[in-house]
Amino acid sequence: MERDMLHQVRARQTLGCRQHRSTLATRLVGLLLAAVPVACGLLAQDGEAATARCLFISSYHQGYPWSNRIEQSLRSVLRGRCEIRQFDMDTKRYKSEGEIKQKALEAKRLVETWRPDVVITADDNAAKHVIQPYFEDHEIPFVFCGVNWTVEEYGFPYSNVTGMIEVAPIRRLLKQALEIVPGAKRAFYIGADTLTESKNLERFRAATQRYDLSLEHRLVSSTEDWLAAHREAQAYDVVILGSSAGINDWDSEQVQSHILANSRKLSITNHDWMMHFAMLGASKVAEEQGEWAGKTALAILDGMSPSDIPIIANSRQDIWINDQILAAADIHLPRRLAQKGKKVTNLGEKS
Repeated sequence: MERDMLHQVRARQTLGCRQHRSTLATRLVGLLLAAVPVACGLLAQDGEAATARCLFISSYHQGYPWSNRIEQSLRSVLRGRCEIRQFDMDTKRYKSEGEIKQKALEAKRLVETWRPDVVITADDNAAKHVIQPYFEDHEIPFVFCGVNWTVEEYGFPYSNVTGMIEVAPIRRLLKQALEIVPGAKRAFYIGADTLTESKNLERFRAATQRYDLSLEHRLVSSTEDWLAAHREAQAYDVVILGSSAGINDWDSEQVQSHILANSRKLSITNHDWMMHFAMLGASKVAEEQGEWAGKTALAILDGMSPSDIPIIANSRQDIWINDQILAAADIHLPRRLAQKGKKVTNLGEKS
């Protein structure tokens, strides 16, 4: 029986993660990773020092909220278990192909010279520009997290690579939006001009088609262009706010003032850090990515092979509500939804 279960999990993995949400795979990973703290605790009781090396490659920069939360949760799991070194690719601010390639080569050299026992990466650019071109089926194991939607374009899984992808709850979000705005036919998407936002846009495009919504969009590079797009979006039924990360001159206070004065249509987002500018949100939980990646790295240090750990998707979600913008636009949510969501008011305040 156990051998058959393992065979089924490996078969699903080989299919390119199309069945990554398999209940069997998720339960198996949970059982395997649950044993990691026990095993590591026994080693610590024997007085062994942490000599393993763990390299964390972040696609973005310290100060970017999503990356910060992944890093903090990852470090909380790895602390005391291995020596941690971090490399930030900073590709939200330096996003030309030449700049990204240079950062990827720097990361590659660090892997080759420092020789970590396991490498953890966060978000798409590290997967696309570091793992895929340089470390396919390499002797050093890699654990990725934060890759958006699918890894098929990167060819994962490799024999030395496993990880957790990000799947945003956009169908749930759109369903809630249509309950608030019955009869909606047109939606407008605004995001930064980045790889991540291009992927998010395509997922929203597919989801809106499912609900017979037409979708217009603007991917922009400046605050001025974002504000212009938001003004244009007020002619549509639903406004979808992608991430502002990658807009280097982003002015949060200016944007919030504009939104309070000019919002007339329901705005939604799948990013919790955009909830200062949106009315309703359904978001992933960054800490889930970091915690899972850390536990998986420890399992590998304890002797497991990445090829025996299926690639899976996140499962945790949060609902967010911004009463201030809702009131300014005179839009009212169903009572059950208003009571369920976490509250966002002014910049920097969440509850």
